[in-house]
Amino acid sequence: MGIIIKPIVTEKQTAITEKMANRYGFRVSPDANKLEIKKAVQDMYNVTVVDVNTINYSGKQKSRYTKSGIINGKQSAFKKAIVTLKEGETIDFFSNI
Repeated sequence: MGIIIKPIVTEKQTAITEKMANRYGFRVSPDANKLEIKKAVQDMYNVTVVDVNTINYSGKQKSRYTKSGIINGKQSAFKKAIVTLKEGETIDFFSNI
């Protein structure tokens, strides 16, 4: 499994990318460090990475009430990386659709 799992393309992350034109979010491997993430993004998208911020999300317990009773589950834990690129560079996630 690679270091970068997938780019984050949510409404919130898209708003951050539009506000600060050179910031992008990625879901990454939980054991990856900032240097590995930086190298992986530079190799994959041919851009210059200036800064990497990482956030660890813990899994949360979820329960819901249904007709047949209470259903318990767990939301998975993951790690997110916010990557800042050099001024003027962009990443187009939808170029090869």
